Amino acid sequence: MGSKTPLRLPVIDFSNQSLTPGTREWNTVRAQVHNALEEYGCFEALFTKVPSHIRKSIFQSIEELLDLPLQTKLKNVSRKPYRGYAGQLPMMPLYESMGIDGANVYEQVQSLANTLWPQGNPSFCKTIQSFTEKVSELDQIIRRMILESLGLEEYLDEHLNSTDYLLRVMKYKAPQTNETKLGLPAHTDKNIVTILYQNQVDGLEVQTKDGN
Repeated sequence: MGSKTPLRLPVIDFSNQSLTPGTREWNTVRAQVHNALEEYGCFEALFTKVPSHIRKSIFQSIEELLDLPLQTKLKNVSRKPYRGYAGQLPMMPLYESMGIDGANVYEQVQSLANTLWPQGNPSFCKTIQSFTEKVSELDQIIRRMILESLGLEEYLDEHLNSTDYLLRVMKYKAPQTNETKLGLPAHTDKNIVTILYQNQVDGLEVQTKDGN
């Protein structure tokens, strides 16, 4: 029996400084986005607008956040689904996460920080806000391209102006065994665009059209 060829997701480059609506470069990348989403539902994005110092500090800030005592992390609560703190779940013992609503707005990040740290944490707030603000630029480019490719330009401003950004930081503990352990069950995100930014430990799996 022949071995299956490993899935290779399309890689799309968004770093071109000439990438503005109406240009040839924009139309080329828009077609790549449309084709990738039709075939795979996702792609790997190359985006250089997040400075290296922010890329480094975001993981330090996430570690600082998730290293807080459990009772402190439990203070992050929300009535909205998939917000707040999630962890210590019997069906997902390796998984822990924290949702930060409005992470592109400094004051909203500050509100959470003041709940978790008695003296606040300005450095944490700045890192989270700066990272989310930069990544939100990529998000808006992608969603603009999606709506354009579907012929829905008339709804573009309404759609982009109604965006609510949620940054969910996640950590998966290393299993205390050599056996493969599931970090998070298979699922489909219900929002239009999810941007995943992981560290150097690969663990993401993608389901193909044929169910593999």
